[in-house]
Amino acid sequence: MNQNQRKWRPWPVIAAVGALTTISAFAADPELGLGARNTPNLKPAFLGVIGQHDYDGVTDDLLTGGLGWDGLQAAYPTPPATDPSAAELRRRAIHTNYRAVLDITAAGGYGRLYGPNVASNGTADPTPGAGKIAGGEYLAYADNGGGRKNVTLMVQIPATFDPARACIVTAPSSGSRGVYGAIGASGEWGLKHGCAVAYTDKGTGNGLHDPTTNRVGLIDGTRVDADAAGGASHFTAAFSTPDRVLWSELYPNRAAFKHAHSRQNPERDWGRNTLQAIVFAFYVLNERYGIPGPRGGKRIVLDPANTLVIASGISNGGGAALAAAEQDRHGLIDGVAVTEPNVQTAKAEHLLIYQGSTLMPATGKPLYDYFSYANLYQPCAALSARATGSPLASLLAAPNAAGAANRCAGLRAKGLLAADTLAGQAEESLDKLRAYGWLPDSDLLHASHYRLATNAIVVTYASAYGRFGVADQVCGFSFANTDPTTGAAIPQVAVLQDNIFATGNGIPPTSGVNIVYYDLLNGQATLDLLARSYSTGMADFALDGAICHRNLIEGRNIIAGDQSFYLGATSARVLRGIRAVQLHARLRNTPAIIVHGRADTLVPVNHSSRAYYAANQLATNGRSNLRYIEVTNAQHFDAFLSLPGYDTRYVPLHLYLIQALDWMYQHLTTGKPLPASQVVRTVPRGGAPGSAPALTVANAPPIPEAPAGSDTITLGASFQGDILSVPD
Repeated sequence: MNQNQRKWRPWPVIAAVGALTTISAFAADPELGLGARNTPNLKPAFLGVIGQHDYDGVTDDLLTGGLGWDGLQAAYPTPPATDPSAAELRRRAIHTNYRAVLDITAAGGYGRLYGPNVASNGTADPTPGAGKIAGGEYLAYADNGGGRKNVTLMVQIPATFDPARACIVTAPSSGSRGVYGAIGASGEWGLKHGCAVAYTDKGTGNGLHDPTTNRVGLIDGTRVDADAAGGASHFTAAFSTPDRVLWSELYPNRAAFKHAHSRQNPERDWGRNTLQAIVFAFYVLNERYGIPGPRGGKRIVLDPANTLVIASGISNGGGAALAAAEQDRHGLIDGVAVTEPNVQTAKAEHLLIYQGSTLMPATGKPLYDYFSYANLYQPCAALSARATGSPLASLLAAPNAAGAANRCAGLRAKGLLAADTLAGQAEESLDKLRAYGWLPDSDLLHASHYRLATNAIVVTYASAYGRFGVADQVCGFSFANTDPTTGAAIPQVAVLQDNIFATGNGIPPTSGVNIVYYDLLNGQATLDLLARSYSTGMADFALDGAICHRNLIEGRNIIAGDQSFYLGATSARVLRGIRAVQLHARLRNTPAIIVHGRADTLVPVNHSSRAYYAANQLATNGRSNLRYIEVTNAQHFDAFLSLPGYDTRYVPLHLYLIQALDWMYQHLTTGKPLPASQVVRTVPRGGAPGSAPALTVANAPPIPEAPAGSDTITLGASFQGDILSVPD
């Protein structure tokens, strides 16, 4: 009998009200609000006002916002409205966030292999409206008392929750999304399995403050005046009123976003936020199912000793789940199952990782390091002959047809490339990316990722790590709505701003707000993709700004080689923030499964999961309970799989999140052995871009418990040192 089978044994006793006298081994903890069994269920000190709604599973529900599986697949039925209600924002947020992380086309597997209407046993109900889940939803801020953090926490408890088999699954948001960001990922899995789901936006979310109008969002997404909101504001930039008015006059139409401008470096607390969400879940579960106390209130019956907890998440949410497991000092978490985690491992840059017979040239670099490098070279690399046929490559040329070629020319002029021809510069740029840790599997994805993600992440994370405010405009970048023709900053669009809680992703470009660069040549803020560099005079996607960002990670001017006082001080702030978010790959022997797609271009495996797994194995002498599953032909954005070129080449990683969660649940409840660390080999759908044949299990085979020896990931010793070997 394993540990978690023992957890569920006391429940026949608990069924008799008042019979419980067992005292939990987990003593009260004032920091996280943990309480002992049969003691009063006290509200954790970090929680603010708690809002609650119960949903009947017919007119509205926890998983689909009342839309059902088919409603999530369809375009949203009503257009955005000015000043929408909280209920409307919630429904639209669920619709947006579900579709943002999954391919919701039938050919891609939605409604057949995964989706709200697909039961946990794999059977699909095609009935319109199927997949709705009744239950209660609780919403609150976690804060340190100052009203500046206001991390959004949410707990959903399905009507099928069984206290005799109590379970909690975490769902920290992916990316910088709001609190519903992981509802289609681990949120759905948890609800289908009758578990309470503990969500958090991790201190990010769609915290938009418009300094011009001084309007902010509340926890439910409705927007009000910042002064009226006070401490209830999701995010208000740190301005005095005179400074805000003056800044808005000097830099009109700019916007402040929470992840970038809260001055909190929220990533530092992602693990703690996830643990807070778990504690919040225990609190509301005991309010709902606890024994009535003799003087009112409820007494604790559910605690870490009898409730199974799986930490899960994808992308940034996966990184948050791993951080929570590392930081868990109270036995809250029993297992971990994550995909494509943004995990940054301290002291991992010198790990030896081989893929087949090839030593990986760069591993374990921090996110801002490899993103600022990609930000320099991806536009030029997109022109490589090896990148011919890149999906969505047209998006890179759409706003600025000459931008990529201009970037190549600018890099050559500054000595960052040696080739003299455009073709040679493109090949050299791609070679540089490969030498910096990207695999050949990513060659075709640099164009789309630069266009849709790279600069956005560099701009946001530089401000976040350095704890800079909106007025600092690091490296000349800020956020604003832009003119569709000229790219000039324009006033915020009211209807888009009012709906940003529901439609936004937490990092511009989103919901009409774009990245702008101060173009000294025309004296105005301009869309980054149209902006010119002062030093080159060309519309080169703001190369000067990209070089500035690279300077911050290297701590020197990469062109001149020197370091000014300002550069040194600014770089030091960013580097200090990076060190604060790095993990140590020590999971306290908690069983864990990490799944990652080999073609991930956003969070390359060499810098994230491979490095974390290798560091973990070295720290435990290979006796860890962590397993690493690397999936071929899988990349970061499942939502892109409906797009031409993505559909033919890549399989959904989401199927492997489901498998990892299923496996972890069975391991914890029945003792099923964890799978060996391995490469899972998939088969692309093929066909014509935009009309790939329907995905089947043959395209994405299940994870085997015991893979072939040629597919096994191993750690071994050589004269070079300890080596992680990943099969080709």
